[in-house]
Amino acid sequence: MSVVLRILVGSNNPVKIGAAHKAFSTAFPDYSIHSEGMNAPSNVPDQPMTELDTRLGAENRTAYCEQSDKERSYDYYVAMEGGVDKFSEGPATFAYISIRGQHNEQQARRHSVGRSANLPLPKRIYERLQAGEELGHVMDDVFNQTNIKQKGGAIGLLTNHLATRESIYIDAITLALAPYFHPEHYL
Repeated sequence: MSVVLRILVGSNNPVKIGAAHKAFSTAFPDYSIHSEGMNAPSNVPDQPMTELDTRLGAENRTAYCEQSDKERSYDYYVAMEGGVDKFSEGPATFAYISIRGQHNEQQARRHSVGRSANLPLPKRIYERLQAGEELGHVMDDVFNQTNIKQKGGAIGLLTNHLATRESIYIDAITLALAPYFHPEHYL
């Protein structure tokens, strides 16, 4: 029987919970991964419109998860926060990843932050976000979908499903785990 790593994800969104589960299962193949979600507040707007707010939202969610785990039942706390910003090449959506935790007693508790790649956004979609709408709702409307944010997301729709919200989260989580793989290099 394998050792269990318990992951608490700062969201009840099945895409985020699934992405964390898949990333950790690949990263730690000798462990059995148990992941579950909780409603963790981001304390930023529902649609973060800057890199700073997006990162802060992810960090706030993992901090909340860790503070809520009074009995230290979990090995890792993970959060993904999607946001948008306007860059020199135009508006884009992306996600920040925050990971707190450890997977053995010899490691000090760590905090690692990562970020996904940018997905360029059409100008008319970005303008609706600037007017106060959320990306998931706008994408549902533009592509005649329902609850796309718990499916492939804007990423899936705009890439013809060559990439999805989950696949991008998995990659970003994997990159954010680097300090846990090689802690001696991240002092």
